Amino acid sequence: MTQNGVLQIVLYGVALLALVKPLGAYMARVYLGQACGLDRVFGPLERQFYRLLGAQSQREMDWKTYAVAVMAFNILGIVALFLLQCAQGHLPFNPQQVGAVRADSALNTAISFVTNTNWQNYSGETTMSYLTQMLGMTVQNFLSAATGMAVLVALIRGIAGNRVTDLGNFWVDLTRTTLYILLPLSLILALVLVSQGVVQTFSPYADAHLISPVTDPSTGRVLHDQTLALGPAASQVAIKHLGANGGGFFNANASHPFENPNPITDFLLVLAQTVIAAALTYTFGRMVGDTRQGWTILAAMLIVLSTAIFASYAFESAGNSSLQAAGVDIAASNQQAGGNLEGKEQRFGIARSALFATTTTATSCGAVDSLHDSFTPLGGLIPTLLMQLSETILGGVGSGLYGMLAFVLLAVFIAGLMVGRTPEYLGKKIESFEMKMVALIVLLMPFIVLGATALALAIPAGTDSISNPGPHGLSQVLYAFSSMGNNNGSAFAGLNANTPFYNLLGAATMFVGRFGVILPVLAIAGSLAGKHRVPPGPGTLPTHTPLFVGLLIGTLLGIGALTFFPALALGPIAEFLQVSAGG
Repeated sequence: MTQNGVLQIVLYGVALLALVKPLGAYMARVYLGQACGLDRVFGPLERQFYRLLGAQSQREMDWKTYAVAVMAFNILGIVALFLLQCAQGHLPFNPQQVGAVRADSALNTAISFVTNTNWQNYSGETTMSYLTQMLGMTVQNFLSAATGMAVLVALIRGIAGNRVTDLGNFWVDLTRTTLYILLPLSLILALVLVSQGVVQTFSPYADAHLISPVTDPSTGRVLHDQTLALGPAASQVAIKHLGANGGGFFNANASHPFENPNPITDFLLVLAQTVIAAALTYTFGRMVGDTRQGWTILAAMLIVLSTAIFASYAFESAGNSSLQAAGVDIAASNQQAGGNLEGKEQRFGIARSALFATTTTATSCGAVDSLHDSFTPLGGLIPTLLMQLSETILGGVGSGLYGMLAFVLLAVFIAGLMVGRTPEYLGKKIESFEMKMVALIVLLMPFIVLGATALALAIPAGTDSISNPGPHGLSQVLYAFSSMGNNNGSAFAGLNANTPFYNLLGAATMFVGRFGVILPVLAIAGSLAGKHRVPPGPGTLPTHTPLFVGLLIGTLLGIGALTFFPALALGPIAEFLQVSAGG
């Protein structure tokens, strides 16, 4: 590691922390129905939308009605996006005349974007029309992020409520999240990205004459021209990061110069994909009436995240021990990059690649500016493990915090067992129903991820897509289903996942991974809302202290990390031992 690299990471951390309180306070005002400064701009549009939808904005919902609204809205989104892909060949804004997407791939993509996963088994340049990218992918980037934030707000209301049955109105939460939070932030970021060179155009692809002709190795033909893919990219890039979506307009995602032209945009994208998730912890504290609770959760998240960032940076800076054994100098210094440069974006270097890889997998963003498949074995283990912690280290916008709150309830319950008292959290007793739902949330993801991985490794339809034999091939499959099961969307690469087997199994994994968690979260919200808030007593565990931060991290690592340790031991850890032994 170099001083320059460490400074870049520290600068990101300072910028993130500086934005948590102002943005978190603003979002709290939005969800509490208070004046937020944009009411005059978006207020008429908001009211018009409710009239168009036929929604009664003043009518509140209990958790079951809220859940039905969430499911109905998202299933409708899946159907609409699937049909759009199938019909895009006959629709406008298709200058390259791309045809319909294959049915299994279209289903996988539809579920992927609606569930905020944005797993991509296609190349955007050659598969999707401009209309599909805008009306399908970009719109769902807004709506899937807004859905996660709406569910979080419902859970917060359940925790803060006192013997109530209602959790708010899903349509209101969805609309206000989109209009007052996601849309303004995306507009600002998109304009900044355009100013830095991110493309935003409806023009057809352009042909550029090459100064130095190249030879196509597959055909032997000398190429004098290159086709440059264009399109309305900046508008999608902005929300894909702010909403922790991650689906790239281009196949190369954030390593493509038209999506991420320079170090300034790279820094902004990393900051964008984490800032809302971090700020929502402060929003949580404001809405429950105790900001210490939000800071405590954020502290636990950032301790794990910072450890992961510097660990990944250290592993990649150390490079490949086999090269060292061969006498190659790969030491990093302020004069040379050193380390493992394979698969890295040379414009950004190892430090930025490690920072991007860890933040994109700690959140549910999944965008990449380097090739995770080319990371060292332990460097690649870090992003995999971050996803396997149920995307709770910041996590997706909304989904990360409601996932972390499930672990908070579990930590409180474990502490209650230790002292022989009924556990409480913010004045609400945590009883059997809540713990059954928490158990479902905590255990569902490992079940679907490990089950899907085992199935893929057991049959030819799964193993035929693996590009590397041995432990690295296992890592590719484990990473893929960890990504899909946790609605992350990043890929280890090297795995041919655009097959009927992976498309259909992946679609089921993403759907269950998203809504199999949302439903029990809403059930917990409904149960807690109906309970009477009790004052803290002598045996109440304080949940705003460094002790609780340690207990929360221990609970998270003890369950998340140990559940996947056997699989990790067969994949990246075994590969590391092989490389260390010169294998």
